[in-house]
Amino acid sequence: MASQDWFDKDFYKVLGVSKDISEADLKKHYRKLARQYHPDSNPGDAKAEAKFKEISEANSVLSDPETRKEYDQIRAMGGGARFTAPRQPGANGGFEDVFGGMFGQQQGGRRSSTQGTSFEDLLGGMFGGADTGFGSSTGGFRGAGGPTRGRDFSATTTLDFLTAIRGETIKLQPANGSPINVKVPAGVSDGQKIRLKGKGEPSPDGGAPGDLVLTVTVRTHPVFERDGLNLRVDVPVTFVEATLGATIEVPTLGGDPVRLKVAPGTPSGRVLRVKGRGVTTPKGSGDLLATIQVAVPSHLTSDARDALEAFAKAMPAENPRTELLEKAKG
Repeated sequence: MASQDWFDKDFYKVLGVSKDISEADLKKHYRKLARQYHPDSNPGDAKAEAKFKEISEANSVLSDPETRKEYDQIRAMGGGARFTAPRQPGANGGFEDVFGGMFGQQQGGRRSSTQGTSFEDLLGGMFGGADTGFGSSTGGFRGAGGPTRGRDFSATTTLDFLTAIRGETIKLQPANGSPINVKVPAGVSDGQKIRLKGKGEPSPDGGAPGDLVLTVTVRTHPVFERDGLNLRVDVPVTFVEATLGATIEVPTLGGDPVRLKVAPGTPSGRVLRVKGRGVTTPKGSGDLLATIQVAVPSHLTSDARDALEAFAKAMPAENPRTELLEKAKG
């Protein structure tokens, strides 16, 4: 997304967050919205799909600290003006036009103040020094000391859960240019950015090209959920299996099931760990965490009901909520 559109789009409002939200809280909030509006969760819902694209666009800007800083600086200038593409010789409009009414008259395509202050000095005063790095991620004005860096291009891609875990080489087709092969590393996470050096917009005056920043969206999985390098899965067991103990089969991502032993008296919520069956990245490998959920039968035969009632009479007369009620009294 080009920075000229940032004047008109309030990404904080799109995500429903405050401007001082932390990076960690922003990530959690975006993931919640992404799950809510993801096309897989709303098949055939055009409004949900449009909302998903909108929040993904907002997150792609605000989740990157450098891009977020630049966005905040641009928005601080106010609306009513827009950046255009980098200036070409003889072209009209451009970065300088944003400041035209503020900093003096036009002189041969440049603007200067009536006091002789250079355009670079005015930028320095606004952003805390002449060498502010303003526009460094999108090829903004860099002053007369060197050529202009090309703008960064941004793109998004959506991967299946398994593909994101294993990694894949995908092909991107820029609006103008040849297709680009991008190697998505194994273990890429939802919202992660991949920066491809020099694959952005060429410089208009012989400077370095911009980069391509690819934001990855990962589809949810019907069974597994990612937790860092670990994978989580809820595994139902019967009341009898949980009470008496059993050996059960647990699914793994993209592989054969594994057999796990459920100890007698296992309650709901207990986590069984399968080493090395989580996410593998250059930083390490995670585990598969199987959370036991005791399934309560919704229908009983008359014989089963009689047997259960006999079981209840044979059990000690105790209330498992006694301790909870006592603690609640303070």
